[in-house]
Amino acid sequence: MTTLTLSKRGSLTLPPAIRRRLGLDRVDHPLLIVEERNGGVFLHPAAATPLRDISGDTVKGWIKDDESAMAALRGTPRSRGKRA
Repeated sequence: MTTLTLSKRGSLTLPPAIRRRLGLDRVDHPLLIVEERNGGVFLHPAAATPLRDISGDTVKGWIKDDESAMAALRGTPRSRGKRA
């Protein structure tokens, strides 16, 4: 376990050993996902892929999945037919 100091502006500096273990030292602009969970803050390494490098079918599948998830949250099925 490591204890870090949080600056007044909310900045953290991860020790070099942790950055190396997570591979954050091998990329120019490392990204972290910040997750609030169980009263704590969890950091997870992340990667960004340019949209142009992802197939159109994959993106359409993500959109379909997102729309289905939103419909489920609303409790109403999403109609894909044309409006009158």
